[in-house]
Amino acid sequence: MDKQQLLKDYKKQEDKMCLSQVLDKIAFSKTREKIEYTDFLDMYQVSLVENFLRKMKFENYQLYGGYEDSERKILIIHPEKYDEEMIEKNYNKMLKIVRIHLPEEEQGKYFHRNYLGGIVKLGLKREKVGDIIVHEQGADIITLEDFASILKQQLPSLTRFENSHVTIEEISQLRKKEVSVEQVKIIVPSLRLDNFVSDLARTSRSKASQIIDQERVFVNGQNEIKASKQLKLNEVITIRGKGRFVIKEFAGTTRSGRMVVVVEKYV
Repeated sequence: MDKQQLLKDYKKQEDKMCLSQVLDKIAFSKTREKIEYTDFLDMYQVSLVENFLRKMKFENYQLYGGYEDSERKILIIHPEKYDEEMIEKNYNKMLKIVRIHLPEEEQGKYFHRNYLGGIVKLGLKREKVGDIIVHEQGADIITLEDFASILKQQLPSLTRFENSHVTIEEISQLRKKEVSVEQVKIIVPSLRLDNFVSDLARTSRSKASQIIDQERVFVNGQNEIKASKQLKLNEVITIRGKGRFVIKEFAGTTRSGRMVVVVEKYV
């Protein structure tokens, strides 16, 4: 496997570093005949890695983040002889949950940004932490197995969590938040991606193009940097920092010829 040849088309140093680590994991798994896995990948990295592995025609992998619709995932490389059941048996050896149970007087007070902000304030590595599932009573923080005890020990040092009960749980005990959606109608001049990003992110067309250029927009889980991409019914648009949206219905046109689109927003 010629690493330099495989990476020659990637210009960004951070992309090369990410994919180089993936190639190392593939080599280790093949040599040791065992499962290897990465730190958590964000949505951009997941898209990058999936496309890379597809280009390589490599199939012995899974992307897993603790539950089906997770945004942050680890890449699991496995020997060819492993079936899905064998891989699933190893999930608890890879991921854990650090569960924060807030005292009664604090419940309902904190949001995702409060939990993530706490982790950043502690100076802990973001790539060791997956999705943070927030509940009224606290949060389930998905982490790498070998990082869970560090996070459990550090969190109570933050003033906001000093009276919370923090435990480590198996990934199978994850308390998934019930997904709720709200329908909104937007009016766009065409089905171009930048029109949707502009309306959904409540910003100008030029700013929407910048958001797309910054690789913050995903269509059906794949990073999309083409502002002129034409969108279709039932496609899922994710704008990092703004949310996830599904195109549900084309509901006609206005007198000026603009399109009325019904979109479901995950809340």
